[in-house]
Amino acid sequence: MSEHIVPIRVYVTIFLALLVGTALTAWAGLQDFPGPLNVVIALTIAVIKATLVVLYFMHVRYSSRLIWLIFASALFWMGILFALTFSDYLTRDWL
Repeated sequence: MSEHIVPIRVYVTIFLALLVGTALTAWAGLQDFPGPLNVVIALTIAVIKATLVVLYFMHVRYSSRLIWLIFASALFWMGILFALTFSDYLTRDWL
């Protein structure tokens, strides 16, 4: 199996994008957005940063279809666990 050679420019670009994402996270943490928008913005930035890390620094972007399948099944399993946790949390009587 041949390795994919990634130019240094790609790593530097992704690193700078992650730095911008970190600055956005810090800025968004200091803002008071209306309603539940704080959580939505923070999670959106976090998902974008995690996607960049997985695709480029973990080399999933240049991997075979089997790695993509394993990654997708892991995300699916995590979604199941979140759904079960939230269904339990939402059905509790908190009063």
